[in-house]
Amino acid sequence: MQIRRILATAVVATVTAPVAMLSVAPALADTKPAAQTQNKPSIAELEQAVKDAQKAFDDAVVAEKALTQSLTDTQAPTYPLLAAFNAAHKAAGEAESKKSAADKAVTETKAKLAAAVSDEDKTAAQQALTEAEASAKDAADAKSTADKTAADASKALSDARVEISKKIYAAQELIKSNRAKKTAAEKALADAKKEAGEGDCVPTGGLTAAAVGLPSKIPAGATVDFTLHLANTTGRTLDQVIPTAYAHATDKSGTKDLDGLLHVQWSNGSGWHDIDGQHRAGTVKALRTGALTDVKLRLTLGAQAPADGTGVVFINASYTNNDGTCGGVPDAGMYPFQITAAGSKPSTEPSKPTATSTPAAQSSKSPAPVGATSGAGDSGSSSGSLAKTGSSSAVPQLALGGGAAIVLGAGAVFVVRRRKAADNA
Repeated sequence: MQIRRILATAVVATVTAPVAMLSVAPALADTKPAAQTQNKPSIAELEQAVKDAQKAFDDAVVAEKALTQSLTDTQAPTYPLLAAFNAAHKAAGEAESKKSAADKAVTETKAKLAAAVSDEDKTAAQQALTEAEASAKDAADAKSTADKTAADASKALSDARVEISKKIYAAQELIKSNRAKKTAAEKALADAKKEAGEGDCVPTGGLTAAAVGLPSKIPAGATVDFTLHLANTTGRTLDQVIPTAYAHATDKSGTKDLDGLLHVQWSNGSGWHDIDGQHRAGTVKALRTGALTDVKLRLTLGAQAPADGTGVVFINASYTNNDGTCGGVPDAGMYPFQITAAGSKPSTEPSKPTATSTPAAQSSKSPAPVGATSGAGDSGSSSGSLAKTGSSSAVPQLALGGGAAIVLGAGAVFVVRRRKAADNA
């Protein structure tokens, strides 16, 4: 990533000073050819494609739910076709009962006719049979009509349910298709953002990070608390800000690495946590433009740290946004301190920062800085400002002997891990 190359070069320049060290810049330059963007959709176009695919998917889901509900509604007694079927079924039942009664009347009148003796009784029985048979025929015709009506109502209800079921199946297939299209659109957008992020996530103004209250002299075996101060003047809310802190120290000669005797922790008010392997001091969510926030830091020096040793705390921050934009503090602050004898007290004079002044760089995918400053907002504290000039007596000692190579390595690892922290947040 370009951001780590710029910052690594800046660390080399600030710590070692000699012009010869600047020769590392070409070696660290980004030699990757520019991405071919011709005929490729823009990020905005891909984002719109994702929105369109999401809407199509959502619409299909809504339609499927509505159809499923309409199928459920066909079970309700008030559903017109079901109500018609129930009425027809009831009428068919009544017609069946009337036909049965009429048939029974015919049977009974036939029995009376057979039992009649006198001509008068026979005539009356015959008249009753004729009427009963007419009623039975009418009842049979009514039952036939009622049965047909019931059958038609049953078919209409069944056909309606089948038709709705077909539509549900089609809607479910559309959901599958639209889900696949949405997934493909999201992947295309993610791939485009990832491709656009290669070499483009560079330091930009508007986000500042500073250490406030770090003593310029710290005794061996002592623990000191200070603050990492963040200020956002980028003109937009930063979705995730990752503050980072890395401590490095050497003995008086500058050749012996004392990092194993340094322990850095951070706190957001819920206890103290060790700085992780990527030197992250937690994550600040949704830092609004114009907002200031603090992260508490704690540095502990081992009792075995030699007096007259020198150290430095690198302070930095990077950010990532949900829309794929990212960036970081242009000037990684270096806060030198001197190690004093165990039993003495930390100095009341704060460490004066030296910024790793980097060339102004800005990505097309990062927002333009608004009211960017070299300090941490409106705190007004000289210890909380990333000064671009000046030095400390501790810095030259870090460059003595093999110390330049040690600090170069430490600084490069720091900024590389800082960039990874932003990528992985």
